[in-house]
Amino acid sequence: MASQGNSGSDLEFEAELFKAADKLRGNLEPSEYKHVALGLIFLKYISEAFELHRKKLLQEEYADPEDAEEYLAANVFWVPPEARWDNLQANAKRPKITFVDVNTGKEREGDIGSLIDNAMDSIERANASVLKDVLPKEYGRPQLDKTMLGELIDLFSTVGMHGAGKNSRDLLGRAYEYFISQFAGAEGRRGGEFFTPRSVVQTIVEMLEPHNGRVYDPCCGSGGMFVQSERFIESHQGRRSDIAIYGQERNHTTWKLCKMNLAVRGIDADIKWNNEGSFLNDAFPQLKFDYAMANPPFNISEWWQPQLEGDVRWQFGQPPAGNANFAWLQHIIHHLAPRGTAGVVLANGSMSSQQSGESDIRKDMIEKDVVDCMVALPGQLFYSTQIPACLWFLARDKSANGHRHRKGEFLFIDARNLGYMVDRTRREFSEDDIAKITDAYHRWRAKPEAGLGDYQDVPGFCRSATLEEVRKHGHVLTPGRYIEGIEAEDDGILFADRLAGLVERLESHFAESAALQNKISETLAKIA
Repeated sequence: MASQGNSGSDLEFEAELFKAADKLRGNLEPSEYKHVALGLIFLKYISEAFELHRKKLLQEEYADPEDAEEYLAANVFWVPPEARWDNLQANAKRPKITFVDVNTGKEREGDIGSLIDNAMDSIERANASVLKDVLPKEYGRPQLDKTMLGELIDLFSTVGMHGAGKNSRDLLGRAYEYFISQFAGAEGRRGGEFFTPRSVVQTIVEMLEPHNGRVYDPCCGSGGMFVQSERFIESHQGRRSDIAIYGQERNHTTWKLCKMNLAVRGIDADIKWNNEGSFLNDAFPQLKFDYAMANPPFNISEWWQPQLEGDVRWQFGQPPAGNANFAWLQHIIHHLAPRGTAGVVLANGSMSSQQSGESDIRKDMIEKDVVDCMVALPGQLFYSTQIPACLWFLARDKSANGHRHRKGEFLFIDARNLGYMVDRTRREFSEDDIAKITDAYHRWRAKPEAGLGDYQDVPGFCRSATLEEVRKHGHVLTPGRYIEGIEAEDDGILFADRLAGLVERLESHFAESAALQNKISETLAKIA
């Protein structure tokens, strides 16, 4: 598995751990089991980090290893005695357990599930500023197999045996991230709503190179963009404190996943939740960001509300009520600092759509020179959709932030032939694929003194085009229109890509029709 592209780290440890944990799932649905497994990994992680720091404090003459302030000062979660992993492990196989309920302060009898819930409550109380209302607390419900919970605790107890100190905690962080990706695959379309494939995120991060400043994601899912940004900083010998992270998420369950994911990695971030979302309730209305990265839901049709009429964010034109693609782009551009850059995943249709005023918005964005680079992606990269996707790279000033003077120029990259199949249904980019894409962009963008060498067009892969050329193509941004050596249809979209998009839209219409039929039937039944 690691030899095919190696898009991150060898996955033998994570894959084996997930395989063992998945065997314990029984009849539990992946969407439900996800919170069971991830919550326990989180508990194991913070408990292990706590124990490591506790050992250090025990060796210090004046330190108190039971003082919560000692841990908070070191940016380590305080884990009360009843919530520590060794307590859970010691009781994992006991059918009846007597413990003190942290909510009432009284003793009560329960099982391992109720003990875990009590531990979660205890940790939230002790670290309320970061974890309030974040952790899952449904382990005590009768439907959950307590034998399975005990076996999961035993399984995750072995993780620390694979390394010592910081390395052990890194393994737990890797395991958490891998579990998220596997649950996304198991849940299919629903899973893709909270998870962007790692190789896609890595491509965006490597293109933007967020060395310092504010990083923003208006629909942050489980936080993958932020994790990769931190990795980028570390891999280039930077400091985590050089970037500040901001995000917003509409789905409360996904928001919890994000908060836990970032906590597992030790990432400090301001992640807001509200059920209205970034359009109706912008969590950071006055902030501007140096980098924005987003994978918004494709082609969402039910987003418009009358109060969005004439919104200050629609500086290139009011987006159509039936599709939010250009609302996302304009929301992100609105939040960019004067030298800010952004990478956004969107459906291919955004590059060429002529419907509902979208072409006028795209034209204005091009004429005002905020579009920097377009990347056509291969199919089957995402869990949530088979619609072919693309990457929009935006820049408020194409002569700043590391750019040579590229005003009135656009880079087009066709990456549809890159990647490898990880299974029968999904593709990933390899490290070499990501390097090929990012190197072309950096050579095109970088000033001569950066020493990256001159940019050159590559037939069948990339080409730099002028504003005049884009005008001649009716302000369509499909790379196939500009790159030589590509057999494409008139609009630059290959037939296979077009067919996949049509099939998915048809399935969506069928689903809407079925939902409407059910609603009508329910209404008629009430009348009868």
